[in-house]
Amino acid sequence: MGLAKTQGARILLFSTPRSVPCSPQALPYLAALLATAALAACGQSKPPPRPAPQVGYVVVQTSAVPNSSTLEGRTVAFETSEVRPQVNGVIKQRLFVEGSLVQKGQPLFVIDPSLYRAAVNQAAANLESAQANAAAAIAKAQRYKPLAAMEAVAKQDYTDAAAQAKVARATIDQNKAALDTARINLRFTTVPAPITGRIGRSLFTVGALTSASQTDPLALIQRIDPMYVDIQQSSAQLLALRKSLSQNGIEPTRAEVRLTLEDGTDYGLTGSLQFTEVTVDQSTGTVTLRALFPNPKGVLLPGMFVRATFAQTIDTQALLIPQQAVTRDPKGNASVYVVGPDGKAAQRAIVTSRTQGANWVVTSGLHSGDKLITEGLQNVKPGAAIKAVPA
Repeated sequence: MGLAKTQGARILLFSTPRSVPCSPQALPYLAALLATAALAACGQSKPPPRPAPQVGYVVVQTSAVPNSSTLEGRTVAFETSEVRPQVNGVIKQRLFVEGSLVQKGQPLFVIDPSLYRAAVNQAAANLESAQANAAAAIAKAQRYKPLAAMEAVAKQDYTDAAAQAKVARATIDQNKAALDTARINLRFTTVPAPITGRIGRSLFTVGALTSASQTDPLALIQRIDPMYVDIQQSSAQLLALRKSLSQNGIEPTRAEVRLTLEDGTDYGLTGSLQFTEVTVDQSTGTVTLRALFPNPKGVLLPGMFVRATFAQTIDTQALLIPQQAVTRDPKGNASVYVVGPDGKAAQRAIVTSRTQGANWVVTSGLHSGDKLITEGLQNVKPGAAIKAVPA
């Protein structure tokens, strides 16, 4: 046995024949040599290959997705009516509480009826006088008729008597019409509510002089249940909408409308789109769309600013994919991984137009039937072998 030193490391050289037993002093050196040889053998062996990572996928399918828009609008009362007098006179009474709910036909104001009651009495007296004169003229004409036939009186006298009878009948009709007019004017001294709704403040007080031709109304009544919402949409958006209807898979829809109030909260009740104006406002370049909403609790008041979200069309060939399947590069370009035909991961660049709930709406880059990887994306690289299972 020999011992040598090489660059500070000891190397044991053994040349002892198999028939010659080793001495007890050489056993530690022999153990060290065997350990070194074992370590060298481990360093030269190759590690076992890593298994392909397991990923979960979903099959991309087409579905119907509404194309929603959020537009600004204003609330408008369902019905609005101005309370106006139809006769002249002094207001004697106000019969309502300002801000209260009034019913159609409910008396609101009383105008001094004295002159109109006197006019009714006069018209009634004139009618009685006309009826009395008519009775005398008719009787005279009836007496003259046989006498004129016997030529006991001149035929001209009978003609005059018959004409006076007709004038008397016409006078009766005139006085009846005058009496009806007087009664109508007397009825107009009580001003009723033209519609059912909530009445505002009174613009005229007791003792004020009113006239049928005045500019200002006595009060304003508005019906706020249901409530209109006038939505403003630009004419450019309307043109784009109509062009989209010519594309495959895009169909018109009559979806419900949801409201967001001024404080950012959701209104809760849904409405329906009623119609679209046929003219464009030249000052704003917008078209008015009107929606109708129930308002049982009076939350919506006329003139409120709101935001309306609704769908005017529906895409029947839209592709929806989960948001977690989409990755973006530093420039914001979207891409996804799909299971390739060779069982390897393939990266696809896609274009997403908007979100729909928890999904992206894809307009290009994917096709129906593609296997989209949604789970295990952290272990996926382009072209790498994968073990794909349904997510």
